[in-house]
Amino acid sequence: MLKISACVMGIAGLAACASNPPPSAKSPVPQSAHRSGIDLEYVDGSVRPQDDVYQYLNGKWLRSFELPSDKGAVGSFTAIEDATQEQLRGIVEGLDQTASGDADPDAKKLADLYASFMNEEQIEALGMRPLQAEFAAIDAIRDLNGISSLIAHMNAIGAGAPYGLGINLDARDSTQYAVTLFQSGLGLPDRDYYLKDDAKLKDARTGYRVHIEKMLAMAGEAKAAASADAILDLETSLAKIQWTRVEERDPIKTYNKTAISELPMLMPGYDWPRFVHSAGFEGKVDAVIVTEPSYFKALAKVMTGTPLPVWKTYFKWRVLSASAPYLSKAFVDERFAFTGGILRGVPQNQPRWKRGLVLLDGSLGEALGKLYVAKYFPPQNKARMQLLVQNLLEAYRRDIDTLDWMSAETKVGAQAKLAKLSPKIGYPDRWRDYSALKVSRDDLRGNVVRANEFEYRRNLAKLGKPVDRGEWRMRPQTVNASYNPTSNEITFPAAILQPPFFDATADDAANYGGIGAVIGHEMSHGFDDRGSQFDADGNLHDWFTKADHDKFAEKTKALVAQYNAYEPVPDYHLNGALTLGENIADNSGLAIAYKAYRISLAGHEAPVIDGFTGDQRLYLGWAQVWRGKVREAEAIQRIKTDPHSPPAVRGTAPLRNQAGFYAAFGVKPGDKMYLPPEQRVDIW
Repeated sequence: MLKISACVMGIAGLAACASNPPPSAKSPVPQSAHRSGIDLEYVDGSVRPQDDVYQYLNGKWLRSFELPSDKGAVGSFTAIEDATQEQLRGIVEGLDQTASGDADPDAKKLADLYASFMNEEQIEALGMRPLQAEFAAIDAIRDLNGISSLIAHMNAIGAGAPYGLGINLDARDSTQYAVTLFQSGLGLPDRDYYLKDDAKLKDARTGYRVHIEKMLAMAGEAKAAASADAILDLETSLAKIQWTRVEERDPIKTYNKTAISELPMLMPGYDWPRFVHSAGFEGKVDAVIVTEPSYFKALAKVMTGTPLPVWKTYFKWRVLSASAPYLSKAFVDERFAFTGGILRGVPQNQPRWKRGLVLLDGSLGEALGKLYVAKYFPPQNKARMQLLVQNLLEAYRRDIDTLDWMSAETKVGAQAKLAKLSPKIGYPDRWRDYSALKVSRDDLRGNVVRANEFEYRRNLAKLGKPVDRGEWRMRPQTVNASYNPTSNEITFPAAILQPPFFDATADDAANYGGIGAVIGHEMSHGFDDRGSQFDADGNLHDWFTKADHDKFAEKTKALVAQYNAYEPVPDYHLNGALTLGENIADNSGLAIAYKAYRISLAGHEAPVIDGFTGDQRLYLGWAQVWRGKVREAEAIQRIKTDPHSPPAVRGTAPLRNQAGFYAAFGVKPGDKMYLPPEQRVDIW
């Protein structure tokens, strides 16, 4: 059994200290000249990895690190984001502020948009004037029929409304685009914030009511208190009829194709023809996908039961709240005091230049990404990632063939889906065309509105056209990764391909525990409880046998129970059903990454580096990438809304289900990381 407390961690590492090295730690293996890629600076020698490997590797950091005043959470993602933002700042502030735009019109637009955001003097001088036209248009509505065209407009400008509109691939026919209508319209993060009586959520609700009143008063509303009460009452009525986030995870129940001619039956008394015309898809489709039919049926009563003046006040609030980050300092500060302070426990807003980069990322993201990739993403990084992806795919192919719970019939479908999986790495092959987007150095709020309308129209233009499989839904500078079930694709933007996820100068083991497990994670989404309902072409099609469904359900039920037991904040347990898909992906991704790493060794023994075997470094690499801290208020919001488990849970829970982890560290009964074999959930 390993005893770490007697060792000084540094050049001499775990295997060198172990009195009984695990089978994988063979002493004759020479030390390697390669870097391990594992940060040993924060090792807590008082904790054994067999008891808590996450605390062992990260303990000193967890005890000593103070969250910056402008962050609700910090971890590997935020560390890379901070570094990437500095790089982006250098790019943007280095753009020629006087260029005509003839050489690079997108660069000119980036410079002008950034300048409009940073011109605080002009923003202060304008005050509320940028919203006067919007408010006047809302005041001009004469009856409830006018709300339908207003909702279309609110969606187009990004202000939000009781329901939203999206253009996505049709989940039953992924060769076509479809219009999707879905519930929306809340100012608080989740329906529970309106409906639950727990003390912290009630405090947030009270704070929201005060925030609305303050903002309305600042905007010149004479009856701000009464208006705030009415808005909160209206949003509460919307929350009561909304589906839960767990219900929304069901791709079958949320696929309800409805003919446009039948929409009046779904929501009687509502002017659907006016909405369809105003939203811009009249004549382009004959049906829409309604995600929550019961919400829309109940919304009809809310619509007619709410007086028109209340609706007008509500929509003004939506405009004001969405626009506040682009108004004078008083509005920026008050909005942050609520969204950052009360909801997330963050005492200080980010510096203005960072907020400016967020605006550029959301408005001209690929134009910014093109400049970022040219300067900071070498071609060899993409080539090495492609090799990692191929090894992960091969590991999945082999694993599917050996699964004991999946029948031969279902394995055919699984292999077909894997064969058609499309990886996107680094950046798109074709950059987005922003020529139709007008940007002015002297009109910040207008720029924001035009950018939202540009994106809205760009998506509407897809209707009736062939599906663009080359389109990216993430920007190259995004520190994240994704899987899209309707296109059966995984995406790894350039920015995530940095340490600790991916270190081009380090030995492969930590990379497999980092970016390799992330690759496996995203691949696994194609086979999780939701993704497994989509076939190789991205269509909702059941390719599991009934018996395999039952076996899979038993495994996922056990995983839900495992994660339900975690309590990141006192009295706030994780929702294992909400986080199920991500938890499946974490566990399966890590398992596949381990198998891919073994494939990469081609039968050779991994070197010992810093005293750790290759297998040990892989699992330490996993614990390393989830090093993180979260403020309590932020943690509560994430528990209610985020399908991902918190960092400490992600860095710990999957390891307890991995047979390779037990072998690598010699974990035995009595160790705190130990789970009896019958309690471990092994899916892939």
